[in-house]
Amino acid sequence: MAFLSATLDRVKPSPTVALTALVGELKAAGRDIISLGAGEPDFPTPENIREAGKRAIDTGKTRYTAVDGIPELKAAIVSKFARENNLAYDACEITVGTGGKQVLYNALMATLNPGDEVLIPAPYWVSYPDMVLLAGGEPVIMPAGPESGFRITPEQLEAAISPKSKWLIFNSPSNPTGAGYSPDALKALTDVLERHPHVWVLTDDMYEHIAFPGFDFSTPAQIAPSLKDRTLTLNGVSKAYAMTGWRIGYAGGPKHLIAAMRKIQSQSTSNPCTISQWAALEALNGPQDFIPVNVQTFLRRRDLIVAGLNTAPGIHCPTPDGAFYVYPSITGCIGKTTTAGTLIDTDETFCKALLEETGVAVVFGAAFGLSPAFRISYATSDEDLIEASARLRRFCEGLT
Repeated sequence: MAFLSATLDRVKPSPTVALTALVGELKAAGRDIISLGAGEPDFPTPENIREAGKRAIDTGKTRYTAVDGIPELKAAIVSKFARENNLAYDACEITVGTGGKQVLYNALMATLNPGDEVLIPAPYWVSYPDMVLLAGGEPVIMPAGPESGFRITPEQLEAAISPKSKWLIFNSPSNPTGAGYSPDALKALTDVLERHPHVWVLTDDMYEHIAFPGFDFSTPAQIAPSLKDRTLTLNGVSKAYAMTGWRIGYAGGPKHLIAAMRKIQSQSTSNPCTISQWAALEALNGPQDFIPVNVQTFLRRRDLIVAGLNTAPGIHCPTPDGAFYVYPSITGCIGKTTTAGTLIDTDETFCKALLEETGVAVVFGAAFGLSPAFRISYATSDEDLIEASARLRRFCEGLT
């Protein structure tokens, strides 16, 4: 009898987590590495939020809480959805988890049965398909390349829906491309979904506030109120509030779905970190004026890295609408050989050679379901972005 579960054969480790670990090892060995792989802001958590966490410790708020969030935080989330998204929820329709990742996982574990299909546009965040597989479902991938602005079309969505379809996972602005759906583009998709009442919508709005001029964020239940009763609207404090390590995600959805997710959480992690919950409460209720300042910094960095990448032979980098990623194509590099003699036959080979020969760490496109490309996180200093662009350009100029 095998000791390990056969479920593990259905999934692979996270490539982004593996890259972070490798970069740490290389730096520890003395290598000069510029890491552009981590999907987290390089800003410190704002002081008022840090102080709220300290107060929670000092005032003894360090014990178990309700499984899926303290009432105060749920009330703040209800207010956030009403204030920013025109969505009305009761506290019993809110769940708080250990990061958005757990909220997603809970939803899939609570709803998927063997054979259920989950529609996922590609490029996708690396964890979506594997979470579906862990929960016993089947990912159905809908490729959307640079020719469509990394956006699926209504016709594509219509063609992908089958009687087995249970969820559409929707992420805008996107990790890894930064592409966003305008209200009109989103309305075209929700029109399709309204014709298929058996398909639920799982939104990932984690990058809601990191949106650049010319792009107006909206979420599906906001565009199509008729979908609200079959939509889980997911968000969190990780990106906009620079709180990745605090691990707080949340979602609003139908009461019976939230109750099912609570049951999963009650038998896995139980409540999220109490201290982090009180810090997240301050994040949502406190001053928001630093967010547009941070977005301006990301905008400057976006323009810097896009311009730099587009000077590299064989690379084409579209300009994203939001988040802090770019997803350049390396079609013009495939089939060429590096100065060290490595044949570039895939984007994974490209990224490995780039790291070995230049010390620039990026994530290969196959991890996100669309090749040949790679993802850069520009949530780092201007100096690192300028130097990384220069190294990457020299690397590409050396290809023959």
